[in-house]
Amino acid sequence: MVVSFKGCYTVKPAEATWNGPLHLSELDQIGTIIHVPTIYFYRSTLNWLSPPDTITNTLRDSLSRALVPFYPLAGRLRSIGGGRLELDCNAEGVLFFEAEYEAKLDTIFEAEHFTQSPEYHCLFPSVDYTVPIHELPLMLVQLTRFKCGGISLSLTISHVVVDGPSALYFTSEWARLARGEPLGTEPFLDRKVLRAGEPRPQTSPSLDNSVYNPLPVMPGQSNSAEEGKNENMVVMLNLSKTQVEKLKNMANDGHIWRCACKARELKDEQPTAIAVWVDSRNRVNPPLPRGYLGNAIVDVIATSHAGELMRKPLGYASRRIRQAIDKVTDTYVKSIIEFLRNQHDLTRFQAIKGPLFGNPNVEVVSWLTLPIYGIDFGWGKEIYMGSGAHDCDGDSIVLQNPNGDGSLMVLLCLQVGHMDAFKRHFYEDII
Repeated sequence: MVVSFKGCYTVKPAEATWNGPLHLSELDQIGTIIHVPTIYFYRSTLNWLSPPDTITNTLRDSLSRALVPFYPLAGRLRSIGGGRLELDCNAEGVLFFEAEYEAKLDTIFEAEHFTQSPEYHCLFPSVDYTVPIHELPLMLVQLTRFKCGGISLSLTISHVVVDGPSALYFTSEWARLARGEPLGTEPFLDRKVLRAGEPRPQTSPSLDNSVYNPLPVMPGQSNSAEEGKNENMVVMLNLSKTQVEKLKNMANDGHIWRCACKARELKDEQPTAIAVWVDSRNRVNPPLPRGYLGNAIVDVIATSHAGELMRKPLGYASRRIRQAIDKVTDTYVKSIIEFLRNQHDLTRFQAIKGPLFGNPNVEVVSWLTLPIYGIDFGWGKEIYMGSGAHDCDGDSIVLQNPNGDGSLMVLLCLQVGHMDAFKRHFYEDII
């Protein structure tokens, strides 16, 4: 099937906005610094807007109005040396693509692993990283119409400017404007609350449990590069409400970690780590203001030997993870920022192809508390919401089932040779 592009537009703020440099915090400039995609699918309904260009005009007009309070998204990044970046609020705008797909919407979901299909990836706007960074849009949008009348709407936003909660917050507010409603919450744009732009210190604190310390590697290897050469695959695994209740609380993450060790057939003495995503917004003192637009996520690391994980009850893995998460206090977050501010070059803390927590490690990102569903631009809620590329060994996302029945879904990437064993342990070990 072929996606044909019908138009490309630059959407700028509807009104004049503040222009000038906006300092980024250290948390903005580490980890994934590429664009991160999400997508929403909508079926045509009796309330579908007509004529056909009404949807496009509604989205473009409301996006233009959203870029007034969210004006940093219409800017551009620029390098200031040492791997550091600055946000130039210049109202250059967002790229908006309009496309058509010559098949029906349901054909996208027919394949077992449809998120890996070329057809699925054609629904996302492509980011041209050969373009100089000061010319590269921070946000790209693609509206694709299907033969049946359904549509998909994909957003690709620079992770330097927003993290997951901020991106979802923006999308929700954009949808409110498209429905003709006022903003629910004004964005808070001053990143000085996370010490953005302050002179760098002269001392470097230690971080005993930081993701910035080297992660375990397989025997005979000095880094994860060799493991990264192996072919990966992505699956969506479902956990019923009953299975979720058996696992309970943090055991979801521990279950994934332990099953990965078993599937990889790690030796008992092999060190292994799990990276867990923690939102620091309400863990700093004072908490970040409501509507904070930026990065406030920190990764924490729990470690163990594979043998302990596999032999001991699941509660052991859960406790190791909980102990790591509980360390994310105001002091811990400030120590991370202080550590990064002391670095002369941030390049080694940045990932341009997504982080690699591969064999013998895993990363679990929880979307359980994020408002990922119910994005209504005026024609009803989505039938499916998903992410884009997800092809790093050991990477996983845990999210609620959109039907609201208490079941969960786990989007997981592992090496092809480990996946069947993982799926077997994933279900058989729930007792």
